[in-house]
Amino acid sequence: METKQIVVYPNDILTTPTEKTDLKTAQKLAVELFKTLKQEGGLGLSANQIGEDKSVCVVDVTNPFFLLNPVVTKKEKEIIYNEGCLSIPDKMITTKRYERIKVEADNIEGTMVFGPEKDNQVDNDLLILESVCVQHEIDHLNGKTIYDREFKRESFRRTEVKIGRNEKVTITKDKKTLTMKYKKAIPYLEKGWIINGH
Repeated sequence: METKQIVVYPNDILTTPTEKTDLKTAQKLAVELFKTLKQEGGLGLSANQIGEDKSVCVVDVTNPFFLLNPVVTKKEKEIIYNEGCLSIPDKMITTKRYERIKVEADNIEGTMVFGPEKDNQVDNDLLILESVCVQHEIDHLNGKTIYDREFKRESFRRTEVKIGRNEKVTITKDKKTLTMKYKKAIPYLEKGWIINGH
């Protein structure tokens, strides 16, 4: 079986939600996707990235698997991540993602959980990478790319006019709160912390 050509952005198939499909079609497509993924050296690939309008994607971070008609049912702990994409070659985009997600798909029973279960697990980085990869591929199936998830730093810079560099601010994220001078808060704001009252 030949490997497929990767569809490069911009292309309508990458920004249009895919059609649901059946298990037999998905299994055949998964073989093609894995073969193409191996050749391209990526971590995940969706059917529309090889020109197929089907809701099927493959991921190979800790173990290879495919998802048929997947849906993210729960998201936990927002994070900022740096992502690349086979359909957007030679670009890295800073995105907003979630550390831990729950997914349902027609080829699995129950719910799959991606991401670390505890904050101090040894393989946290790998588990977070897998979780981000799954979110990335499901986005593809929903007609979204990393450009749609881009984290724009301007959102906090707008407040610079109103807040002096040495003025104290209180920032929050995930129920944590810190108080510090605005100039020291900037790196936190770049990681998704929010100034109270702004």
